[in-house]
Amino acid sequence: MNKLKELNLKGHLLTAISYLIPIVCGAGFLIAIGMGFGGESQEELVQGQFSLWDALATMGGTALGLLPVVIAAGISYSIAEKPGIAPGFVIGLTANVIGAGFIGGILGGFLSGYLALAVLKYLKVPKWAKGLMPTLIVPFVTSIIGGLIMVYIIGAPVAALTSLLTNFLENLGSSSLLVFGGVIGILSGVDYGGPINKTVFAFVLTLQAEGINGPITALQLVNTATPVGFGLAYFLAKLFRKNIYTPVEVETLKSAVPMGFVNIVEGVIPIVMNDIIRAVVATAIGGAAGGAVSMSLGADATVPFGGVLMLPTMSNPWAGVAGLLVNIIVTALVLALIKKHKSEEQILGTEDKGEEDEEDIELDDIKVT
Repeated sequence: MNKLKELNLKGHLLTAISYLIPIVCGAGFLIAIGMGFGGESQEELVQGQFSLWDALATMGGTALGLLPVVIAAGISYSIAEKPGIAPGFVIGLTANVIGAGFIGGILGGFLSGYLALAVLKYLKVPKWAKGLMPTLIVPFVTSIIGGLIMVYIIGAPVAALTSLLTNFLENLGSSSLLVFGGVIGILSGVDYGGPINKTVFAFVLTLQAEGINGPITALQLVNTATPVGFGLAYFLAKLFRKNIYTPVEVETLKSAVPMGFVNIVEGVIPIVMNDIIRAVVATAIGGAAGGAVSMSLGADATVPFGGVLMLPTMSNPWAGVAGLLVNIIVTALVLALIKKHKSEEQILGTEDKGEEDEEDIELDDIKVT
């Protein structure tokens, strides 16, 4: 167990995912906008035979197709720093070519990173060649060894495992889809883009690489719905004659809700931090409901990011709309019911709470990574 902690496998994976997410976001928006206006992702853009929307969809689709390469290079860099980038890139490309997919990219990243460290530590070279270690010797030795291991040892088992998992998920019944979607919804929402969300994201992105779009759609719909649900809770609470937010939190919502529409959930973190338990409970219940509805109805966005822009890429957009609405309404209703009413003194900040007084946390106070 201690040796596993020293390897820090989870830490390296989460670091690589943090590098991956901006690419997913950018590529996701490109393909979502392109496909939303009728474009198609093409194998190549032949001059004069494509529209602007085809170009956007193709750029996004091409970038998403390189995600195994990105995750491999990110993990390898996290492990071995600069000497790990090139071998991670090469072994990630190898995983892509042999069909090992996203799982192959993850394994290839760890393989290249630790191989690079081993070469740096154990390969002895003359003094005149030490300057060549990070730029030539380490990338070459690591790439050739790791690439051959990926082709001849890792590739076949990973492909078999991926096929087994894909067949299992494709054969799930309606009740199983409800449960699976609910679990994804809960895990996706409870840490608002944190480590749990990123770990689930890596898993469902692997499934999407194999053509199973439902799980990642459920995750992204939860991320989209949560901030909007927090905003709707403000108005529902008024119906119950409750004030659940301070003026500072209301101002935070003005930016958090629009961010939610484009799949950025971190905007609600300042509000969550002021009432963690109730916020997490509402998010979990809403996410479970939305994820279950999304999976059971077959919402299947072909892009892994984009918020409401994902809807046009679905074969059944109304399934995505239903999942969003259920998630938003349930989150808002639970939050409006369980959050405590704030008195005028609390809202104005004039109530004396003694030593336990806590300031509202603003969005600018938190560094989101």
